[in-house]
Amino acid sequence: MKRDIPELLTLAEERVSAAEACIHRQRDLINTLRRSGYDTTDADALLVAFEKVQAQFIAYRDRLLDELEEIAIR
Repeated sequence: MKRDIPELLTLAEERVSAAEACIHRQRDLINTLRRSGYDTTDADALLVAFEKVQAQFIAYRDRLLDELEEIAIR
């Protein structure tokens, strides 16, 4: 079965963008909690998890870009 690389790349870009928005919101939340004097241990841990997932999304997107480039060279 042939993979639709452009379609997968579009989905990957959407995931990267959505994850970036989650990371931004989480950082804002952490800053708000800290300013209010709350413990941010759990929120910090969640941010680390979001960043790890984001790294996976970026790596997948980059692999798709490489694959698309390889196809274009052939």
